[in-house]
This record gives sequence, structure tokens and C-alpha cells, in this order.
Amino acid sequence: MTTTATPIANRVERIKAGNDPELIAELPSGYAILGKYQPDPINGCCMLLPKSVVPSPNDLSTADRAQFFSDLVLLGDAIMQVTGSNRINYLVLCNQVPELHGHCVPRFDTEDATLRMKGPFEAYDFGNARIADANGQDQDLHAKLKHALEELRAQ
Repeated sequence: MTTTATPIANRVERIKAGNDPELIAELPSGYAILGKYQPDPINGCCMLLPKSVVPSPNDLSTADRAQFFSDLVLLGDAIMQVTGSNRINYLVLCNQVPELHGHCVPRFDTEDATLRMKGPFEAYDFGNARIADANGQDQDLHAKLKHALEELRAQ
């Protein structure tokens, strides 16, 4: 019997194998990574993937839920510190990819006012956005996010 691994499960396995350059940090509940797509006006998009892949936050224990969302907001704090964004959009949709994962999307006052009022996936074409590259164009961003998370966790 052949099973098809799912996108989040595949990514978590690559991370656990040490084969994912976009990994920023391991947090208590999961792995902070650069988001695959980085639309220019909102550069700094990140994701939190849980260590144990489940369909949704409802499948976690109460303590694990609290830890996941606490880690998601901590990742948002690091993004704000590094990018200078004025807010973070937190999204846990689990619709197109029915596995728990959280998006942290920085939002900036410099965005077009009409687009800034929309959700990030409605405002920007993520599918045609630049692909994140922690070993190239995003190397500095990646290093700064890693450092910011280390500092925030030490507080």
C-alpha cells in the first residue's frame, strides 16, 4: 500500500532530517520557517509548522494549543522587530492544505492603502511571488529572524 505524504508532513520530515535551509528555529511546539513565497510589499512572511502533524488546532491538547499559538505570536514579535512592520496578520486556515500550520504575515504602512485593508492572500498573488531563499537573497533576513527569536526566548 502506497501512502502519499502531505505537504506539511513532507516539510516537517525535511526539517527533522536537517534538510531545510528555510528553518529559522525550533520552538517548543514546532518549527519557524521562512514562508515559501515572499511578496515584495510584505517581505518577511513566515510559518510555524507543528512538530506533530495534525489536521487542525482542534486536534491538539489544551496545553499544546496554548504552546502553538504562543509560539506563533512569538514568531510574529520577531518578524515585527526585524522588518519594522506595524502589525502581523496571523492565519491558521488549514483549508487548502488540511494540516495545522500558521502563517505570520507582516503588514506595513507603506502598502497601498486599498491592499492593506485586505487579507494578505486576497491582496497579493502569493503563487507568483518571489520564492524565499535563505542561502541567497533572504540570508540577512533569515539570520536576523533567528537572532531575534533567540533573544525573545531568552527574556
